[in-house]
Amino acid sequence: MTTKVSLVLGLIAILTSGCNHKGETEKQELPPKLEATTPLREDTSVMKEYVCQIHAIRHIEVRALEKGYLQNIFVDEGQWVNKGQPMFKIMPNIYQAELLKAKAEANNMNIEYLNTKGLADQKIVSANELALAKAKLEKAQAEVKMAETHLGFTNINAPFDGIMDHFAVRTGSLLDEGSLLTTLSDISQLWVYFNVPEAEYLDYKMHNSGGDRTTRKVQLRMANGQVFNQTGVIETIEADFDNSAGNIEFRATFPNPDKLLRHGETGTIVMEKPYKNALLIPQKATFEVMDKTYVYVVNKEGKLEQRLIKIEADLPHLFIIKEGLKDDDKILLEGLRKVHSGEEVQIDLKPPEKVRSELELYTE
Repeated sequence: MTTKVSLVLGLIAILTSGCNHKGETEKQELPPKLEATTPLREDTSVMKEYVCQIHAIRHIEVRALEKGYLQNIFVDEGQWVNKGQPMFKIMPNIYQAELLKAKAEANNMNIEYLNTKGLADQKIVSANELALAKAKLEKAQAEVKMAETHLGFTNINAPFDGIMDHFAVRTGSLLDEGSLLTTLSDISQLWVYFNVPEAEYLDYKMHNSGGDRTTRKVQLRMANGQVFNQTGVIETIEADFDNSAGNIEFRATFPNPDKLLRHGETGTIVMEKPYKNALLIPQKATFEVMDKTYVYVVNKEGKLEQRLIKIEADLPHLFIIKEGLKDDDKILLEGLRKVHSGEEVQIDLKPPEKVRSELELYTE
């Protein structure tokens, strides 16, 4: 009797254990619940960067216009000079002597002309002789002006406001006509040159066909990483493309009121590229396979589909989607490495605006 009771109790225990195990298995087989969202539509922009060269709006070589010894230097390297300010003086002795000689010849011709005119008035000499005397006088006067000009060339003054570069000569140097003395840069404004790829040039032209200057504004990041405190405007684009590099040169003009930047510096142009009604998704919702980017999309049956996407551009924590997604697609946000295509999942669907705000909070 005792044996029968034990056997019955054993069967009941086995059945009970089997039922509990079956319940636990069914519970474990429930699909996981993961966060998901839909793409976000909004107008946005991407900042494009281009290496650039900084040039003074005027940068010239200052050269000697006459031969001679350099007598004086009135300025210093790196000095700011004003238009008309004396910079160099070439020894003027020879040119002063030539001027005195020309003036003496002009006085002589003037006396001869007056004498001839007096004789012509008395009908002693012909009108042709008077005309010849006048021509000689005018020639002598022209020689005076020429000598004055040559003497003036010995004084070299600043042609505009600017900053001096290093000297190529020193006081006492023997100069030939055309000898380089220094260079002078007008840095009140800057011309900044940068190269833009062909595709981005076409995008720029298509978005700026109206000629609105506000859409052509750019920023300049200096070599130390700081952003220059003035805004530039794109004013010109070179006529031809560089076929070897596939780009074209742009020129932006920047004011430089504090004279901070100098001719020859480098930097980075930062230009805004607008995207109208862009389709955005979080970067964390994507994964790569063989250099291609995918997302998991939850279909109507609650199963995952691996979807290939093409990215147009990237923002902080976001991608702008070019192809592969629609506005109402549900994309998985978490657990991407724990699931696979075709798997059934439960989702906690979050509004894209909330996901965006959480990403921005994370960034801060």
